[in-house]
Amino acid sequence: MIINRREAVGNVNGLAKTCSEPSVFRSAKEPKEVRESVFMRYGEGIAAAVCGVLTLVAWLGESRLGWVSTLLYLLAYAVGGYAKGKEGILTLSQERKLDVNLLMIIAALGAAAIGYWLEGAVLIFIFALSGAMERVAEGKSRKDLSSLMEMKPETALRVDGQRQQVVPIEELRIGDRVLIRPGSRIPVDGRVIEGRSAVNQASITGESLPVDKGEGDEVFAGTMNGRGSLLVEVTRLADESLFSKIIRLVEKAQNEVPRSQRVIERLERWYVTSVLVVTGILMTVPPLLFSWNWSDAFYRAMVFLVVASPCAVMASIMPAVLSAMSNGARKGVLFKGSMVLEGLSGVKVVAFDKTGTLTEGRLQVTDVIPVAGEYGEEEILRIAATIESVSEHPIAQAIVAQARQRGMELKRPSRFESMPGKGVVAEWNGGTWKVGKPAFVEGGELAGENGRIIDRLDREGKTVVGIASEEGVVGWIALQDRIRPEAKAAVSRLKRMGIRVVMLTGDRRSTGEAIGNRIGVDEVYAELLPEDKVRLIQELEKKYGRVAMAGDGVNDAPALATASVGIAMGRAGTDVALDVADVVLMNDDLDRVATTLSLGRRTRNVIVQNLVFASLVIFSLILANFGGHISLPFGVVGHEGSTILVILNGLRLLR
Repeated sequence: MIINRREAVGNVNGLAKTCSEPSVFRSAKEPKEVRESVFMRYGEGIAAAVCGVLTLVAWLGESRLGWVSTLLYLLAYAVGGYAKGKEGILTLSQERKLDVNLLMIIAALGAAAIGYWLEGAVLIFIFALSGAMERVAEGKSRKDLSSLMEMKPETALRVDGQRQQVVPIEELRIGDRVLIRPGSRIPVDGRVIEGRSAVNQASITGESLPVDKGEGDEVFAGTMNGRGSLLVEVTRLADESLFSKIIRLVEKAQNEVPRSQRVIERLERWYVTSVLVVTGILMTVPPLLFSWNWSDAFYRAMVFLVVASPCAVMASIMPAVLSAMSNGARKGVLFKGSMVLEGLSGVKVVAFDKTGTLTEGRLQVTDVIPVAGEYGEEEILRIAATIESVSEHPIAQAIVAQARQRGMELKRPSRFESMPGKGVVAEWNGGTWKVGKPAFVEGGELAGENGRIIDRLDREGKTVVGIASEEGVVGWIALQDRIRPEAKAAVSRLKRMGIRVVMLTGDRRSTGEAIGNRIGVDEVYAELLPEDKVRLIQELEKKYGRVAMAGDGVNDAPALATASVGIAMGRAGTDVALDVADVVLMNDDLDRVATTLSLGRRTRNVIVQNLVFASLVIFSLILANFGGHISLPFGVVGHEGSTILVILNGLRLLR
């Protein structure tokens, strides 16, 4: 819903009635939705608290209340065990399998059957409490992801000539014009055609500072407009916007279960069945073969049923994974699924695309070198920019941008002719000028001082443009794709983590090696076609192990799909790259690559810690029970306490 929806409706004559009705219907539904949300979030916690109070009152009044105390215990069982019992029964009836919920309810009822009302109630209470904690943990972990959905715009103010109309965003078509009022949420992906404002893009890129937007700039649905008004032309349909794609990725990520969790869930059925079989054996065999009395055998069987339950194991993975995904979302790192985190933990090599990933993908003037005495740097740049001012070539645009940055006034040449693959010829200031490749402006082989200049610039990985009058070359301009400011530090951080870093590029080897050396990568592979990148990814995986590929372009998509983990630059990346990647860096910050890999490793470590700890606790408690050295209350506290601890350990990944 657009934040300034009422204001927009109030300013559009004749639409007030039409647009107010949906909001009335929505407000009528909100209380029920809010109540359901509150119940889902806090219902189990409230039930656990009530169960605990009833148990405490029943225990304190055992000697004075008599049968009332037993009734209070029964109420505690019913209140605390209802949710888990219902879940266990549904699993049994619908999926024909026993789960840990039913196991714990059986254990509590078994304790009550032999007169241990307090122990059974405490078991129910702690079990309900750990379930409530897991629910809160999952809710907290999902908060940063699901909050994106709440920002999804529903309507837009469409402008058609002098007519303005509030319409659902689904009705917008490419080419429609939308008015974005100050302080309102931008409803579509589009291009600014009028106005200027600062836009808060934190919901998309994670950037903390607003970004200035003016004519020709791109804006994204779900971002927040600042103080200015913008007229935006729609460039993507509502369901194709970057924001809609993010929401679909979030929904997929929330519903996906990691491979390790699926393995544990498959084992749960057989494990629970085995526990029930062993419990039955413990109830019957010792009295028949070892002269135990039936009461002691039943008691030991109930203790075994409690301590052998795999609650802590079942809670070892998902809270940790969801916490890690939430942590990444706050930093502008979007995981397409929980299984991605498992893949990240084993990455040995990171392969970076050069253009648009390690570099900004925009040429920038680095050197202006005069070779004729009558022309200085400023004059050479002004001549080249004037001639190139009518060209759309990226090199021409970079030269013009540098000249305008220095405040130069440019005039159009009187005649302009493009020579594809070579350069341009133009008439300007009464003479004929050439701007283009060195061989084109020189008119033959480069020798002497000009040859040495070109060789030096070429070794530095720079693109060289010559400027020549009718008398000959007057100067050279060198350009280079600007390296991202954070690239060197990001590569250094990866190497400190023990990860090998390579760079893949389609550029010349001299250009690739010059940039690779400045950034500090371990290897540079140059002059590559898209299929060559795929081949290299496969070779690196055979040689080193798991490979993560970071890229942004259409030509990177095959390599992103081939790599163990594909990482796409979200802001600069193409739609194809975003679709095939496993991780999206929404703010294009290269340092987040190391953060992402570190988060994957931390998640794996926490899961391993949880599983080892939970398994050791269960094994120790089972051994202690067989030795007759553990009571039912201690078994309850040890078992359920370990469940709470693994949940809290998983929540550490939220930091």
